[in-house]
Amino acid sequence: MHLNQGTVPEDYRAYLNRKVRWILLGLILAFVFFVLAISVGAVAIPPLDVVQSLLRLSSSDTWDRIVWNVRLPQAIAAVVAGTGLAIAGVAMQSILRNPIASPFTLGISSAGAFGAAVSVVVLGAGTMQSTVASPVAISNPYLTTAVAFIFCMIATGIILAISHIKGASPEVMVLTGVALSSLFSAGVMFLQYFSNDAQLAAVIFWTFGDVGRATWDMLPLMVIVVGAGTLYFIANRWNYNAIDAGDETARGLGVNVTRVRLAGMTVAAVISAVIVALLGVIGFVGLVCPHMMRRLVGDDQRYLIPGSAIAGAVLLLASDTVARIIVAPYILPVAVLTAFLGAPVFIYLLFRGYKR
Repeated sequence: MHLNQGTVPEDYRAYLNRKVRWILLGLILAFVFFVLAISVGAVAIPPLDVVQSLLRLSSSDTWDRIVWNVRLPQAIAAVVAGTGLAIAGVAMQSILRNPIASPFTLGISSAGAFGAAVSVVVLGAGTMQSTVASPVAISNPYLTTAVAFIFCMIATGIILAISHIKGASPEVMVLTGVALSSLFSAGVMFLQYFSNDAQLAAVIFWTFGDVGRATWDMLPLMVIVVGAGTLYFIANRWNYNAIDAGDETARGLGVNVTRVRLAGMTVAAVISAVIVALLGVIGFVGLVCPHMMRRLVGDDQRYLIPGSAIAGAVLLLASDTVARIIVAPYILPVAVLTAFLGAPVFIYLLFRGYKR
């Protein structure tokens, strides 16, 4: 009897400790890739010197300028965008009880891209340049984000309506996302057809999501929105755990499913809209990272949400680093690498399944 009383708590404690260890390992990997992302480039900077520069202990003014003016904003943007897309994906998958839900697959990213394109081509909200030396610059990111947000809300409203249809299956949700993605992609092509050469080149370049265009001016908005959204999802972790067990079970536990679902989708859409408006469309992060972490920490939102956030930061940092060295001296947009890395990983996860 004494053995049974002591074994269960010890086993459960070991089970929780394993989840915590994976999250701590993710934090270590994120720090390593953060330093590497700043170290690698046309001018290689030793990782130790990168750390010294970040601590303001470097004796090289040249390296300080490269680190603080060019690479640090890009690395921070990779962390923030990766975190935001990953938590938006894990929240959508839980809220809609659909394992294939994400801002990219459900057409929300395409809707935001269309809204941002409207603000640039029609409303003249931004001055954009399609050169490698001078990345895309949005002169009025707040207006661009607002327009992208409106179209993200339209897409979110359609998805929520479908989710309330009785008997709607995950396949229906996926097909709805495909339809939305095609619709808004057609809208972008429509704008491109009637734009001049400069606008056409700018919009095409902008649709390649890339953290390289991030500046210090963009970061506060991204950090505030993603940070607030992350705290919101963490605060509602128990509600999402209840919804994972089914709507009726959640209601029996006192969860207002309709309100939690609407608020969660709205927050996820806002995060997606901000990232899309400022950095372009970056796919697969919100889809792959939650599934990767499910295999490591399970479906408990207490660990899945922070684990997915860390995985998103690691994936985007790693993709950005590889994008700058794989075809040097040319720099690929990070969205190209996330698609190349994310698609095979996701196919592998589909075949292997994910841990419940």
